[in-house]
Amino acid sequence: MNRTFKITFALFLLLVLALTWLEATEPEPVNWSPSYVAKDKIPLGSIVFFESWKGNTSSEIEEIKIPPYEFFMQDSLPNGTYFFLNHYIAFDDDELNNLLEWVEKGNSAFISADYISMNLLDTLDLEINEFISNKDFTSRPKFNLVNPALKSTESYKLDHDIEAIFFSKIDTARHTVLGVANLEEEATSEEQKINFIKAPFGNGELLLHTNPQAFSNYFLLSEDNHEYAEKVLAYIDDNGPILWDSYYKSGKTFYSSPLYILLNRRSLKWAYYFVIIAGVLFIIFEGKRKQRPIPVVAPQKNQTYEYTQTIADLYLEQKRYKELATKKIELFLEYIRINYRISTQEINEQFYLDLSSRAGKEPEEARDLFKNINKSESKAQISKEDFLELSRAINEFKDTKDGK
Repeated sequence: MNRTFKITFALFLLLVLALTWLEATEPEPVNWSPSYVAKDKIPLGSIVFFESWKGNTSSEIEEIKIPPYEFFMQDSLPNGTYFFLNHYIAFDDDELNNLLEWVEKGNSAFISADYISMNLLDTLDLEINEFISNKDFTSRPKFNLVNPALKSTESYKLDHDIEAIFFSKIDTARHTVLGVANLEEEATSEEQKINFIKAPFGNGELLLHTNPQAFSNYFLLSEDNHEYAEKVLAYIDDNGPILWDSYYKSGKTFYSSPLYILLNRRSLKWAYYFVIIAGVLFIIFEGKRKQRPIPVVAPQKNQTYEYTQTIADLYLEQKRYKELATKKIELFLEYIRINYRISTQEINEQFYLDLSSRAGKEPEEARDLFKNINKSESKAQISKEDFLELSRAINEFKDTKDGK
């Protein structure tokens, strides 16, 4: 590792450490994610609302942590109010039918959400929409109630932009307007938007509210906004139990990941990230330096041909032509047995006919070849010319069969 590389690596490491320190010491940004979980302390959590309501009501508040569909499948159902508070509430058809059947028997359901299930809106003949200020692009609605006994002289407001959702269509013959919202300082009754209604259903009723932010920690802890939540709750019958929905929540009610403890604290989170970065750097630099090259092992070559050639040269140098001829004949007979499937134990007329037929030769050619072979075998010694003549005859017979 040369000096320039060491300096570059040190500067890079210092840069990483500096960025990590700056990020770790930066103030924690405010988490404006909609949660509405009863134990969440973030601005749009609802621990303040839940604990305050639980401590100031004579009703029993029961947390329902299962889907409403499963809850309504129970044999024994309590009578009371099912309270839904979330960024969105989306019932499937079966779940909605079970809820409405339960409400129809004299119970009530309170739903506060920016986006309410479309099948519920269709059932009640309702439509919702979103509005913004005519003067600028801010969206900070101010809330109030319609009932003179509950209406405040000053509207309750939130100094943070939220989605201003309202009911753009209601059935005035059946639905009762309970609350309104507006974006203007001096809004007329025509400019006020309906955000809270009561819809009777059978012997029960549905209370629909389009601004769940009104029950968030941030809203309730601002000025006297807690009064608005108290007045809204005045429409809920406190003689029966309150069934608090903990299933339809945008935030997590529990954390299944073991990394939650690390990632939930900024200092621990960046320590965890730094360990990962250090591990990656170690693999890149230290691992590369210590890795040994793997030698290339060439596969063994097939040197059978070279070996055979060497042995043949030895026979030729020693002029052992008789032995070469014998081996040549043995190889040719083996060739006949393997390729033509003909026994070579008896060399007779039938053998010549079978060999010539399968080799594509005339019987006379087969006879001449074996005459040459018998001639070589009968001699105690043969000359070089005899051996070459025998080899040529055998090779020509084989080459013609192979189509060469």
